[in-house]
Amino acid sequence: MPPAAQPAPVLTPAQLRRRTRRVWIGFAVLALALIGITLVVAGYFGRVREIATLTEQGRTDANLKVALLRASLESPRAIPLLLSQDQRVHDALAIGDAASVARLNEKLEGLVAGTKAAVLYVIGTDGVTIASSNFQESDSFVGNDYAYREYFFRAMREGTAEYFAFGSISKRPGLYISRIVGSLQKPLGIVVVKMEFDQLEADWRESNRPSYVIDEHGVVLLTSVPSWRFLTDGKLSDTVYATVVGSLQFGDAPLTPLPIAENQALASGTSLVQATLPGRRNTNYLRLTTRVPSTPWRLDYLVPVEPATAAAMREARLLALGVVIPLLALAAFLLWRRHAAQMRIATSEMARVELERRVTERTEDLSRARDRLEIEISDHRTTGAKLQIVQQELVQANRLAILGQVTAGVAHEINQPVATIRAYADNARIFLDRGQPSSAADNLGKIASLTERIGSITDELKAFARKGRTAAESVELRAAIDGAVVLLRSRFAGHLDALKYDLPASGIKVSGTRIRLEQVLINLFQNALEALQGRDDPRVEVSVETHGDEVAVKISDNGPGIPEAIRRALFSPFNTSKENGLGLGLVISKEIVSDYGGRIEVDSSEHGTCFTIYLVRAP
Repeated sequence: MPPAAQPAPVLTPAQLRRRTRRVWIGFAVLALALIGITLVVAGYFGRVREIATLTEQGRTDANLKVALLRASLESPRAIPLLLSQDQRVHDALAIGDAASVARLNEKLEGLVAGTKAAVLYVIGTDGVTIASSNFQESDSFVGNDYAYREYFFRAMREGTAEYFAFGSISKRPGLYISRIVGSLQKPLGIVVVKMEFDQLEADWRESNRPSYVIDEHGVVLLTSVPSWRFLTDGKLSDTVYATVVGSLQFGDAPLTPLPIAENQALASGTSLVQATLPGRRNTNYLRLTTRVPSTPWRLDYLVPVEPATAAAMREARLLALGVVIPLLALAAFLLWRRHAAQMRIATSEMARVELERRVTERTEDLSRARDRLEIEISDHRTTGAKLQIVQQELVQANRLAILGQVTAGVAHEINQPVATIRAYADNARIFLDRGQPSSAADNLGKIASLTERIGSITDELKAFARKGRTAAESVELRAAIDGAVVLLRSRFAGHLDALKYDLPASGIKVSGTRIRLEQVLINLFQNALEALQGRDDPRVEVSVETHGDEVAVKISDNGPGIPEAIRRALFSPFNTSKENGLGLGLVISKEIVSDYGGRIEVDSSEHGTCFTIYLVRAP
């Protein structure tokens, strides 16, 4: 027979205490290691999450800055074109007598006062300035030779040019936009407008986040940090350096590198850098790079990361500790209970008095454990209340993000009224020159009307900020369509013949507001007309049908249709197939129609596209 199993030896209380001490030391080491790892991992993920949030917010801010810069660039580009066709400019360059030059000086002086241009001037074919808007000032450009300037010889060779440089007379940097007068075969001279961006840079400085624009050679042109102007994004090549210095494009600027060092490249156009601002220590920034459409420039936007990431890491670590520490406490409690049970077994042979005494101590221990559990439950309830507050803050943050999207949309929606106002202003000036005050007054009246329309659009933004909506009213559909066509006339001059609509003279009214309905119609008309560019037989047909309490407005074109990839997310923000589009027009249109109980449907194929707007019919 096999020998009987020997019972396990029973540890004495003293032996059990020594072993328990070793177990608790090991548990403490393990707990400290786990807490340390938790802090490191939570801090890392908190930092990564916060950088992703900063990237998203910074990208929105950078795109808005690019949109404002584009708006500042588009306005002056039309001035040289208009002046190159002006009769006074032709007379001054062709005749060159004192009277014609004097009249041109006065005209330029008047124009610069009414625009955002810094100076306007006209240069002869020999490169010498014959007239300037600052002809009465001490630093007048009249008589100066600019034949060596790139904007002069490029315009003489190509017809037009844009050139950012340091003013040789004014000693102020700016963008020179030039255009030839006459033809390339028989040039009469050059018209030049200089734009300065002091106000734009001042607006950038208010955000306390460094922003700067770099040209194709890597030289800083515009910046919210004045001391960074004409510094470079890296060392220039010998050829570029010799060309820039030889042309005096940036005066005697040293062209030294920016005090920025890249630490880590993230996603495309995003990196972590270390920059030194004047009067400050080295600081870590998130650099976001965005191209500036219609120019070879790019905009770099620096977002400070240290304060935000430190707070995010602290929050993530506190949250992780709020999970790990209770678990460690529970494990310690379970370990303690196990040791206590062992101790009870080891002391079961003691005298009844000792057992009763230990039972009493155990009861007290359990009471303390219950108190600790009640405290932990109270802590959990407090944590739940804090989580509810965080959720409310996230809802508010989402609302602010929507408000930022609407703000970007306003710039998109008022572009057409501004272009129309410019056209009416130019016509009014021509009528005044011809001595036709009645026609000029008519144009000025239309300008005032369009200004009121722009004011109404901005009122919509204020209403959204107050968490309200414009009340619906009865709007005549024919008037809204006619207003949309008027706003598009200057943008599509010579191409509106493709827009065909045969509507009732009056009587059809829908629920909404005229301004917001015009915004919807402008977006759809503009998209249809742009889709027809380059076609031999462009056609956009507009029809209106009534179905009981609904009015259907159909806008059909015979364009190439909408690509499937774009169509799947047609009404999503920033989804566009246009090179310079923002992807907000259809999103805004859908929201406007939905506000008044309507909807938008789209049908597209290779033979064309049809948008149908369903509106509620008004009495």
